[in-house]
Amino acid sequence: MLRSLRQLFKERPTARRVARVPDGERYYVIGDIHGRLDLFEELIEAIEADDAANEAAGTTVILLGDLIDRGPDSCGVIERARDWGKTRKVRYIAGNHEEMFLESFDDKEMLRHFVKHGGRETILSYGIKRKRYNELTMKDLQTEMAGLIPQDHRKFLASFEDLIIAGDYVFVHAGLNPKRPVEEQKQSDLRWIRERFLKHPEPFSHVVVHGHTIFEDIERTDHRIGIDTGAFRTGRLTALVLEGDTRRTIQAAETDGSIAIQAGTLD
Repeated sequence: MLRSLRQLFKERPTARRVARVPDGERYYVIGDIHGRLDLFEELIEAIEADDAANEAAGTTVILLGDLIDRGPDSCGVIERARDWGKTRKVRYIAGNHEEMFLESFDDKEMLRHFVKHGGRETILSYGIKRKRYNELTMKDLQTEMAGLIPQDHRKFLASFEDLIIAGDYVFVHAGLNPKRPVEEQKQSDLRWIRERFLKHPEPFSHVVVHGHTIFEDIERTDHRIGIDTGAFRTGRLTALVLEGDTRRTIQAAETDGSIAIQAGTLD
């Protein structure tokens, strides 16, 4: 009898956690762009077309951070992201790479760390010649950056949010500290956490939508959805579309030098 009961409970299917965004609202959540302006431009066009083709809704776009570094045109991504926010509701979450970039202007050790992790490409995207860049000491580079990078770009990045909540979802760059409630999260965890969050098996108060950690494709569990598909490395930039209790995806994917839009559902 005991064995039969154990078998019965073992075989019972586990119901999928059903999360919703508020009625009448639609969210397009974009993972780490990392300087891939070409993919970002194609994804923007696809999102605009998708939004126009569906019923009218209160539409919000959320960028999950790490707009910059590694890819070839961080300057262009910043400019495009800022301009997009002038024509529709776009909200921006700060990633660890934005944090490193901003701190690099005053901290030489952070600058050294920044350039080793993709910051070199960001600085080059502002038009400095490679030969000139290679000649500069860290101190000289800091001085050069102050004149090279527009103040409005720095101000824009400094305005980014740490987290956003919509219905049953919370949107962050890296993840949540499992030991703290959402309202008591530390900024450092929201931007940098990895294994403690990814390996946590229990549910959070909200379904967490995050970037920061690269997956070959979208990583979905009952408790979190990871949408950093490694744009700078794989040529695939992902947007998660949330409406009611539905989940869809739109991806800009590069193959053999051309970019195609791929749409799907996420059960």
